[in-house]
Amino acid sequence: MKNWFITGAGSGFGYELTTLLLDRGDRVAATARRPEALAGLADRHGDRLWAATLDVADTPALRRVVVDAFTALGRVDVVVSNAGFGLLGAAEEVSDELLARQLDVNLVSAIQLARAVVPPLRAQGGGRIIQMSSSGGQVPDPGMSLYNATKFGVEGFYESLALEVAPFGIEVTLVEPGGSRTNFNRNLALAEPLDAYRDTIVGQVRGMLGADVEPEVLRRLITGDPAKAARAVAESVDVSPAPKRIVLGANTYEQIAATLEERLAALRAQRDLAYSTDADDIVAAR
Repeated sequence: MKNWFITGAGSGFGYELTTLLLDRGDRVAATARRPEALAGLADRHGDRLWAATLDVADTPALRRVVVDAFTALGRVDVVVSNAGFGLLGAAEEVSDELLARQLDVNLVSAIQLARAVVPPLRAQGGGRIIQMSSSGGQVPDPGMSLYNATKFGVEGFYESLALEVAPFGIEVTLVEPGGSRTNFNRNLALAEPLDAYRDTIVGQVRGMLGADVEPEVLRRLITGDPAKAARAVAESVDVSPAPKRIVLGANTYEQIAATLEERLAALRAQRDLAYSTDADDIVAAR
């Protein structure tokens, strides 16, 4: 049996993972903006579920809830940073308010959660941190530039964090799902469209993810099974050393592979230029 702390547990992937863990006998400290969504799980599993109301963008509240959860469970083996949302719109379409909310929820709160849980994990001698990222942490998506910014930022932060906390027995895994059959798309925050983007790729993406998309198109576009993803994440904590990344979904794998291959080819094409800009004494000593 393991003890888990999960943010964003009231819906989508967080709810699937919480349900799976409780059903198999683990204990879960689950947070959600609307914890009433967890009432059915509380009825079935009693005190193996510890639930709290939390908007992860409220940093003081986040810190208090982390302390309360570690105190209630005694020890937390796995922390899952899952809370987040998607924002659809070209960069110039997004309001300042939506921009700030996207950064606060998806990036700043993920950083603040790590800062809150590392001290108790270090004190107890280790643990695992799982950060939900996305294919958007590797692959740029037109129309979701602000969402991409948060996921690219999360990946950079957690890769560096993993090096910092390794001496304390704390391991870190980034999870990169693609489109999954959760309520993610239905809950997309939408920027006010500008007519200039109507006939561009941003307009095409907006059409594919909008309410009027044909069900068959959506079925082929959104292929991930959240229950299978939850099982993959749950099983990953038994793998040692911890995988740095878990890629979920065939489309995700293909998109990330193509992006990395293109990026590597572009890097190699610039090798001579990169080397040529070193100081003359370094070049002469080669």
